[in-house]
Amino acid sequence: MSEEHHDCCAHHSQHHELVIDSLRVTYRNTLALDAVSFATSCGNRVALVGPNGAGKSTLLKAIAGLVPRSAGSIRWRGTAVKRWSSEFAYLPQREEVDWSFPITVRGLVEMGRYPQTGLWGRFSKKDAEAVDKALASLDLLELQHRQIRELSGGQQQRTFLARALAQEAHVLLLDEPFTGLDRNASRQLGSLLEKLAHEGRLVIASHHDLATAPRLFDEALLLQTRPIAFGPAAEALSEANLDRAFGQTSDQDDRASTVAPTASL
Repeated sequence: MSEEHHDCCAHHSQHHELVIDSLRVTYRNTLALDAVSFATSCGNRVALVGPNGAGKSTLLKAIAGLVPRSAGSIRWRGTAVKRWSSEFAYLPQREEVDWSFPITVRGLVEMGRYPQTGLWGRFSKKDAEAVDKALASLDLLELQHRQIRELSGGQQQRTFLARALAQEAHVLLLDEPFTGLDRNASRQLGSLLEKLAHEGRLVIASHHDLATAPRLFDEALLLQTRPIAFGPAAEALSEANLDRAFGQTSDQDDRASTVAPTASL
C-alpha cells in the first residue's frame, strides 16, 4: 500500500469504510446468513466468531464475491461492491489448499498480480517490483524458490499474505488463519496482522480461540447465522453474548473446542 493511501486511511478512515447492510446468503434451501449488518474501516482487525456452521466462512466468501448474496449490500469506500474486487484478497483455510501443486513461493505470490496483468499478460518491471516488495515485507526472499509443499504452516500463511500484498489488496479476508499453527508461528502471525492493520489495511478473519481474540483483534462480530453482537472485541465477546451464541448447556462441547491449545499464543 502506498504512503499516500496509508495517510488517507489514518486521517480519513470514514472514507475507507466497509459497510455490510442486511446481508443474506442461502445455499439452495438452507439459510447460511441472515440480516448481517456492520461497518468497519481500514486500520482495524475484525474477528468473526461463532460456533461451527454459524456462517463465518460464508461471510468472508460473500464479501470476497465468491458466493452470491440473496439480499443485502456491500459498500467499500462509498461504492457498492457488486462482484469480486481486486481490493479484496481472500485467503482460504490451509486444509482447502492443494499444497502438492508444483509452484514455488515466488510463483504463488506472482499470482497476486494477475488482476493487473491478466492470466496470460506479460509481467512488467512494476509487477516484478510489487512481488519483490511483498516477498521482502513478509521475510520470504530466501524462500522464494522453494516449493510451497516444503513450507511450514506459518510460512504457508505468510506466502498467501504476500500474494495479497502483491495484489495491492486493501481488505484481507482470512479463513481460520491461526488453525494448526504452533505457538511461535501463531505469535508471528499475530504480530504480522497487527503490522498490516497499522499500515492501513483492513483485516477480517474467522477465529476459534475465544481466549486470544481480544488480544489479536480490535473488533469482533459474533455470529450464529444472524449477528449476536458487534463492537470492540472484549465487549462483543462478553460472557452473556457468548452464552447467546454458543448456548449455556447443549453447546458446551462446541464452545470448548474454540479454545484449542494449538491456536493459543
